[in-house]
Amino acid sequence: MNPSSHPILTPVLHTRLPAVGTTVFTRMSALAAQHGAVNLGQGFPDFDCEPALIDAVSDAMRAGNNQYPLMTGAAPLREAIAAKIASRYGHDYDAASEITVTAGATQALTTAILCCVHPGDEVIVIEPAYDSYLPAIALAGGVPVLVAMEVDERGYSVPWDKLAAAVSPQTRLIIINTPHNPTGTIVRVADLEKLADIVRGTQIVLLSDEVYEHMVYDGVPHASLSRHAELAARAFIVSSFGKTYHVTGWKVGYVAAPSTMTAEFRKVHQYNVFTVNTPMQHGLASYMADPQPYLQLPAFYQRKRDLFRAGLAGSRFELLPADGTYFQCVKYSAISQDSEAQFAEWLTTELKVAAIPVSAFYAQGKESGIVRFCFAKRDETLNLALARLRTI
Repeated sequence: MNPSSHPILTPVLHTRLPAVGTTVFTRMSALAAQHGAVNLGQGFPDFDCEPALIDAVSDAMRAGNNQYPLMTGAAPLREAIAAKIASRYGHDYDAASEITVTAGATQALTTAILCCVHPGDEVIVIEPAYDSYLPAIALAGGVPVLVAMEVDERGYSVPWDKLAAAVSPQTRLIIINTPHNPTGTIVRVADLEKLADIVRGTQIVLLSDEVYEHMVYDGVPHASLSRHAELAARAFIVSSFGKTYHVTGWKVGYVAAPSTMTAEFRKVHQYNVFTVNTPMQHGLASYMADPQPYLQLPAFYQRKRDLFRAGLAGSRFELLPADGTYFQCVKYSAISQDSEAQFAEWLTTELKVAAIPVSAFYAQGKESGIVRFCFAKRDETLNLALARLRTI
C-alpha cells in the first residue's frame, strides 16, 4: 500500500499543566517591544556585567575547560560557594556533598520540589509567589496550600500565624522566598525563629529561594536560612549567579543542603540536566576570589532604588516599601480603577513604560491595585521611565 495514502496524524498530548500558558513576563516584554516602551517589567538588567567576568570565562575556555564537568558542579566553584556561605552566614557546607551547581535557580527550585514532594503531599506557598513554584508542584503531584501575604501602608508581610495554621499532617514542604519577588519585602532574622517554631519536631522540608540575597538595603543583613542551624538542617537553599553578577542569560545557580537531602536532589538533577556549562563554572569560581562585586551590590542597587523612589515622590503613585530585590511595587488607586492587568497594559501601550501586574503572582489572580516595576536598569533608562510616569 502506498504510504502516502495514509493520513498523517500528530498525537494528542494530555497536558500535565492545564493551567499554564504564556507567562506574563513574556507577554509584557513582547508588548513593550511592540510599542517601543521602556521595559521595567521583566526582571533583568539592561547593562553589562564586569569585563573581568567575561575575561575569566574566556580564560577558562582557552585553558581547556570545555568538556563535561562533574555532575555535581566543577569542584572549584562548589568550594567557592561553600566558602562564601561560611563567610557571610556562618554555616559550613561540605563542598563535595552539600553544594550542587544548577542550570539557573528555576531548575534548582523545580528539582528540589521533584525530589521531595510525592503525589498528595501538601506544599505551603506564600502568595504572591514566583511563577515557577506552582507548576513544579503540579508536576510532582503535590497539593499547593496557599497563604496570602498581608499588605497595608507598611507594605507586605508574612502572616506567620496563618502559615502555622496551614500546616497539616500532609505538609511536606514550605517554600520561603527572601528577598521576595514580586513584593520587595524581606524575611528578617527574628522571623527565622517564628519559622523554626512552626517546623520544629516535624518532617517538613524547607525550600528557600534566596536569589536576591545580595540585594538587601538600609544596612539590614540578609536573613538566609543558612544562618539558623535548625532551619539549615532541613532546607534546600537556592541562589543565582545570574542575579548577583548581572548575567541572567547564563543560567547558573546553586543549591546548598544537608548531605542526605543533597543526595536525593542529585538523583533528579543528574537526569533532568546532568550538569552545567563548564567554562562559566570555572570563570565564576575565579571571579569569586574577590568578594567585592557581591559585597558592593547592596549599595549599587540601593542607589538605583532611591533614584527611582525619589523620581516618583509626589506623583500619584503610592510607593510601597522596597527592602530588597530590584523591584518596586506601587499602588495606583489614585490614578485608575482598572484591573492590574488592564492598567499594566495601558502603561505599556499609552505611557510607554512596561510594568507587571502583581495579580499575576496569585493562583486566582487576586486584585490589590498594585503593579511592579524593575529598577535594575541604567540611570538613563530609569530617568526616561520616570519622566513618563510623572506625567500621569
